[in-house]
Amino acid sequence: MSSGRSVVLRVELEDQYQERLRSEFPEVRFAVCTTDESLRASLPEAEALVGGGPLADDLLTQARALRWIQATSAGVEGYDMDALRDRRIALSTFSGIAAPNIAEHVLALILAFARGLPALLAGQAKRHWLGEAEAPPTFELGGQTLGIVGLGDIGQELAWRAADLGMRVLAVDQHAEPSRGVERVLRTEQLPELLAAADHLALCLPLTEQTRHLIGTEQLATLRRSAYLYNVGRGEVLDQQALIVALQGGALAGAGLDVASPEPLPDDSPLWQLPNVIITSHSAAHTPKYWERGIELLIDNTRRFLAGEELRNLVDPGAGY
Repeated sequence: MSSGRSVVLRVELEDQYQERLRSEFPEVRFAVCTTDESLRASLPEAEALVGGGPLADDLLTQARALRWIQATSAGVEGYDMDALRDRRIALSTFSGIAAPNIAEHVLALILAFARGLPALLAGQAKRHWLGEAEAPPTFELGGQTLGIVGLGDIGQELAWRAADLGMRVLAVDQHAEPSRGVERVLRTEQLPELLAAADHLALCLPLTEQTRHLIGTEQLATLRRSAYLYNVGRGEVLDQQALIVALQGGALAGAGLDVASPEPLPDDSPLWQLPNVIITSHSAAHTPKYWERGIELLIDNTRRFLAGEELRNLVDPGAGY
């Protein structure tokens, strides 16, 4: 491998992580480009880009040497897959980096409903001590069924944690592969079976043309009236208006939403006012360990790229993830 190969970092990495990269790959020139001006100057020689989101068409045209983009997120629905395929530019993701904390986030939402925290916190905000007659209903997780739609990194991390709390875990995944803590993996066409059995439904899916509005009026009607829904994938996987109707009509016990459509959620959305909804403003992926884990993936993929080996978390342009 010749010297002087160029990788553009479109993220403000802490010094310790930049030093790790330069120490691991002294033959590579890592350029930090977080402004349009610096990016345009470095693009023509860049063989790889790290982070920063999709490139505009004119910038992609300038990136004549580009062969690999490492997204620093799990979702890549904003990328022009056709253009990347035509240019033979590989795209890989940070899928799995935030999976442990997102799984814990879902469990926090489940436990919040289990212990009646929305009503208790509303009482606290009003400085009102809820007496025994006002106490919200509670339930225990043991013996309840969690249905997970999407058994990727997040779904897998959620599954074993929920199982360890005594929950029965079912999952729907088009690849139908077994996973730790999952009693049964169903295929996509068996989704109604999972919905009918679920006390809790967790949506852990990327957004593709196949998953857009996968959960709508018909699917919500299949859930039990006592069921809770959680979305930590993408807002448009769920028909949000159908969800609002279900919640307002008592067809669903509650919802924990980390994602919405659109984002930010408009001020006039009824979801803000519903007492059985918890909105966490796309914060589930936040963790102080994001780059602690992410740098290891980036180093591994950089090594693979330079050696001409298959990348981890490589996106299939046809599938969109």
